[in-house]
Amino acid sequence: MKNSIGVELPDNLMNQYHYQPFITTKFDYPEISRVAPVVRINTNQSKVVDSLDDLIKENVKDGMTISFHHHLREGDQIFNYVMQAIINLGIKDLTLAPSSLTNVMNEMVIKAIKAGTITNITSSGMRGTLGKAVSRGLLKNPVIFRSHGGRARAIATGKIKIDVAFLGVPNSDEMGNANGMNGEAVFGSMGYALIDARYANRVVLLTDNLVDYPNTPASINQTQVDYVVKVDQVGDPTKIGSGATRFTKDPKELQIAQMINEVIVHSPYFKEGFSFQTGSGGAALAVTRYLRQAMLKRKIKSSFALGGITNSTIELLNEGLVNKIMDVQDFDQIAATSMRDNKNQQEIDASWYADPFNKGAMVTKLDVVILSALQVDTSFNVNVLSGSDGIIRGAIGGHQDAATAKLTIISAPLTRGRIATIVPKMTSITTPGASVDVVVTEYGIAINPQRRDLISYISKIPDIPLYSINELAEKAVDIVGEAQLPEYFNRPVGLVEYRDGTLIDVINQVKI
Repeated sequence: MKNSIGVELPDNLMNQYHYQPFITTKFDYPEISRVAPVVRINTNQSKVVDSLDDLIKENVKDGMTISFHHHLREGDQIFNYVMQAIINLGIKDLTLAPSSLTNVMNEMVIKAIKAGTITNITSSGMRGTLGKAVSRGLLKNPVIFRSHGGRARAIATGKIKIDVAFLGVPNSDEMGNANGMNGEAVFGSMGYALIDARYANRVVLLTDNLVDYPNTPASINQTQVDYVVKVDQVGDPTKIGSGATRFTKDPKELQIAQMINEVIVHSPYFKEGFSFQTGSGGAALAVTRYLRQAMLKRKIKSSFALGGITNSTIELLNEGLVNKIMDVQDFDQIAATSMRDNKNQQEIDASWYADPFNKGAMVTKLDVVILSALQVDTSFNVNVLSGSDGIIRGAIGGHQDAATAKLTIISAPLTRGRIATIVPKMTSITTPGASVDVVVTEYGIAINPQRRDLISYISKIPDIPLYSINELAEKAVDIVGEAQLPEYFNRPVGLVEYRDGTLIDVINQVKI
């Protein structure tokens, strides 16, 4: 069986996981059903428990699904603490269902896989040693990769059924009222954790900051929480803005950011009340700074900014250049603490942000989005999951979700080192080319031929070369030579869902 972009899908996997092939980005599901969690009625005066081990013994059993959030990114200290306790208790065959996996979690996940504690994973992505280990066949079953909106959809419809959610929070009272805005481990919006709290059968909050009851404002409230555990430290918030959310000083990335800004400014969408989202990656994040200058020059304001929020976006809000920030995740400490003080920085959960199966996600109102890529092929399909060597080293995040904007711009250098980024064939497909409008490199830009309406606008930009996507691929070959695809075993290690739950790609085990 093949899906609409030509990816072969093994019949046995399609049947085993009850998948339908990816067909189109313009899906139509007039009605869907949602699930409800099991609720254990609690009339105790306090939900605080002293022993994490006893809590796990009582609530976590072989074969269950457990979840975590990744809002503290590389500063998270809850995941390893809880997973080590689970390993020590000899629990087996768990499905790990975090909102994403960061490098600080990698060695513990590998340890849990080798111990037989984890046999299934569903996540937005993975990197580093874990990505290498999974790509080489360490995990018993293939990882299911979902976008942030896709994960919210899967949880709400019961495709992911969380038995126990372990959620680190920077504050909580004894009944489980908590937010991400106060305490030592502030990380701001709890957008991804809010879905787990709403749908998990058991919700465990872990905090280093027990406060007086009732704790308000409460992003997670006591009607959702079963247990509160006091720990020494939830995490280090100074490490939120690391890795893919860094601010760049790279001249190449800044050059790309300037070009992207020119594309936006010359598009029909740059007008009073436009909305935008910037993704992770140095150039994508740097665009916010250039947009500020263009907005001041044109004397226009944005109605809202969406997605992962940075200090640059907060500055636009404070200057009155953005009316509202719709905040599902914060990428630095300034953005995290700002939400506490500014009523125009609205915390939203992952469903409100991007779930395609609700009554209206924020991404449907996006005018402009800037996203990064590991690879782009000559059909404008984008890969953000695996490197040119076939090793898993990224995350879908909100890529597929935000690419539904009226103007979707992909930011990518033409080459990285001696490796081509614009290629005829990629190692995996994350976002279909039908969602992509413009690709911007340091050498010039390519417009999806399906968007001929954009050509008349963008061709007017002075000093920015306009190429076909094939010409960019040829230019990359001239610089670094023909790309050599890795060799694979016929054994899937990753299943890549599109945001509606259809299967867009299969990642096979790479040959060492």
